[in-house]
Amino acid sequence: MSAHHLKLNLDKTELLFLPGKDCPTLDLTINIGPSVVSPTQTARNLGVILDNNLSFTANIAATTRCYRYTLYNIRRIRPQLTQKATQVLVQALVTSRLDYCNSLLAGLPACAIRPLQLIQNAAARLVFNLPKCSHTTPLLRSLHWLPVTARIHFKTLVLAYHAANGSGPSYIQDMVKPYTRSTCTPLCISQTARCTLAARGTQVPISRNTLKTHLFRLHFER
Repeated sequence: MSAHHLKLNLDKTELLFLPGKDCPTLDLTINIGPSVVSPTQTARNLGVILDNNLSFTANIAATTRCYRYTLYNIRRIRPQLTQKATQVLVQALVTSRLDYCNSLLAGLPACAIRPLQLIQNAAARLVFNLPKCSHTTPLLRSLHWLPVTARIHFKTLVLAYHAANGSGPSYIQDMVKPYTRSTCTPLCISQTARCTLAARGTQVPISRNTLKTHLFRLHFER
């Protein structure tokens, strides 16, 4: 920062220590001039709350709390809105924001993702102006909304695909290993497998819409 003539804002500086497996507890502090920065359990970066266990529990809790309040405000004016207007409002303020940095949640257990799914379920009920006890699977199918887990899967595959084709961030491209397709590989493969092969360097035609359609069928038409 000194080399670029930048000044560090100590009031907004946080130290987050991510221990490795079987790593002993360390009492870390950083001295920056007269100030001492001590470790914290959570730190916010670009709107995402990171915790020292990378469980994203704090981030999911903050997200659900914010969107629950948003849905509450929309519900107050729902009698004055048409179903279409409600859908546009919910998609703009809630469901689209559920996708923000959701690839970070890949690999988390279903119980950790469940609070976000409950928010999406509440959003679907609000669009159709139905009570809390209403079954949401047909509502999500009608709205053509992928469940939260599928949306995370979709975002992760798209990032991997762009990295394999040279249009993704360099730090992700460096993690992609070339893959040579075997002659015995079946020609009939699923869309998810196509995107996975593409992420490994195999040239297989794929599109975002095709992948989304495949995931939609996988979750709603089995």
